[in-house]
Amino acid sequence: MPDSVPLEMFNLAGKTAIITGAGGVLCSEMARNLAQVGVKIAILDINLSSAQEIRQEIFKMGGSALAVRTDVLDKASLVEAREIVIKKYRTVDILICGAGGNKSQATTSENLDFFALPEDALKWVFNLNFLGTVLTAQVFGEIMASQGYGTILNISSMNAFRPLTRIPAYSAAKAAVSNFTQWLAVHMAQEYSNKIRVNAIAPGFFIGEQNRGLLLNDDDTLTTRGHKIIDHTPMRRFGTKDELIGTMFYLLSSASAFVTGIVVPVDGGFSAYSGV
Repeated sequence: MPDSVPLEMFNLAGKTAIITGAGGVLCSEMARNLAQVGVKIAILDINLSSAQEIRQEIFKMGGSALAVRTDVLDKASLVEAREIVIKKYRTVDILICGAGGNKSQATTSENLDFFALPEDALKWVFNLNFLGTVLTAQVFGEIMASQGYGTILNISSMNAFRPLTRIPAYSAAKAAVSNFTQWLAVHMAQEYSNKIRVNAIAPGFFIGEQNRGLLLNDDDTLTTRGHKIIDHTPMRRFGTKDELIGTMFYLLSSASAFVTGIVVPVDGGFSAYSGV
C-alpha cells in the first residue's frame, strides 16, 4: 500500500500564492480555484477595483485573500506589494506571473500597417508581457531564493510557439517569456535550490475582453480570424477559463516535483496541427 493517497500530491492547502494580473479573466479564475482548496491569495493588479472584487468573491467562499494595486512595470510598486504580502502571510510559496495583454495601437490592421506602428505602443506591449514577468520574478523570486523553496508559474501563449499575424510585439514578448521560463528554471535550481521550480502555461485561444473583438462579431458569430483559429484547432472550439485549472494544479503541486523549465500548451491541439 502507498504511504499516502495519490491525490494528496495535489494538496496546496495552507500555502500562499501571489498572482499578478489576478483581476483579469484567466488569472482571477486561478485565484478562485486556489482559494477554494485553502490557498491564501494575494491578488495583485493595476486595477485595484477589479482586484477587490475578486477578493470579495474569495471572502464569500470562506477563503483568505488581500488585494494590492501593483504595477508590474514599476519595481518599487512590486517591492511595496511584497512587503504587504510578507507582513500578512509571512512567506511566498507560489508566484503566478499573469499580468499581460495587448493594445490596438500595437496591432496591425487595415488602418494601421506594420511600418506605422508607434514605438511607444510596441514598447508598452513588449514590456508589460516580458519585462513585467522578469521584474515580478526578481522581486518575489528573491524571497524564494532566501527561503530555499517555491514554485513560479509564468503565463506564456500560443504566440511563443508560432507568431500570429497582426500582433508582433505581443508574439515576441510571449516567446521571450517562454525562453525566460527555461532560463530562470535553470538559474534557480543551480544557484539557489532545486526545490524552486519554474514552469509556464501557454493558453491557446480563450475569449477575453482584449481579444473578443478580434475573434467574435457583435452578434457572437466568428470573425474571419476566429474562423481561421477554429479551423486550425482540432478540438474545434475555444477554451474555457476553467480548462487551465487542472494544468495549473499539476504544475504548482508536488505532483510535478521533478518538473521544471517546461511550457505546457493548453490549446485544444492548435500547436500540434499543421493544417494538413
